[in-house]
Amino acid sequence: MSQRLQALYGLKWNPFSPELPLEALYVPPRVENFCWRIENALVREGGFAMIHGEPGTGKSVVMRVLAEKLERLTDLTVVSINHPQSNLADFYREMGDIFGLELRPHNRWGGFRSLRDRWMSHLQTTRRRPILLIDEAQEMSPGVLNELRLMASARFDSQPLLCVVLAGDTRLTDKLRRDELLPLGSRIRSRLGTEKASADDLLACLDHLLASAGAPQLMTPPLRHTLCEHALGNYRVLTTLANELLTTAAQRELSELDEKLYFEVFAPSTQSSRRTPARQPNGAR
Repeated sequence: MSQRLQALYGLKWNPFSPELPLEALYVPPRVENFCWRIENALVREGGFAMIHGEPGTGKSVVMRVLAEKLERLTDLTVVSINHPQSNLADFYREMGDIFGLELRPHNRWGGFRSLRDRWMSHLQTTRRRPILLIDEAQEMSPGVLNELRLMASARFDSQPLLCVVLAGDTRLTDKLRRDELLPLGSRIRSRLGTEKASADDLLACLDHLLASAGAPQLMTPPLRHTLCEHALGNYRVLTTLANELLTTAAQRELSELDEKLYFEVFAPSTQSSRRTPARQPNGAR
């Protein structure tokens, strides 16, 4: 955060930045409930979970909150895929890297067996399955998704070896309806759909962000309601609009953000250019 913002408003951090600390993130009750189910059930029982919704509705925030909660648990391996669009060979390379194994992509059976042996050993020691988090999972190919499904369980699918959380937009849910991925879709044990937020949800988020940053009075109540009404039910749109206002206010050294600033920044100009009358031919009346 710039020193200018801190000096003007006494902010601990920019409340509208993507790089917020965990305590500053807005976590609705249904997200807390989903994280509790993963933390207290799925890591012990294994299997697949999924977060799905339109862009900007909070999927990546849920993944971040979930990751930080899980990393606090002892004896739990938490890893994530960083390149979901990989082909099968690169998928094995990344899996070997994140689980500390030297895998040869040309020897797929060897890699398959090594990964499962590692997970079996972990399970016997801790009784907790390793957890694999995959954001932007709609980018994964059907071949990679099916390979993951096959390697994640043993004993004729009766013993899950891994806990996998997939997060993706509506393309992921559409993809799991395809015939070749129906076996994976039927194995999703826990789901969280991030939906278009109501104005009340957006207002609660905005209030939380401002309070956590140490400036609950930074925006006037009318401005907060105006922002929530124009954010299209999207948390990302809300914070983008608010960040633009905060930057403009800092530039002008305003002490408070209000509706007047909103309309100055975002309202279209109401002044229409006057048309110059066409010249009449000489002698015309």
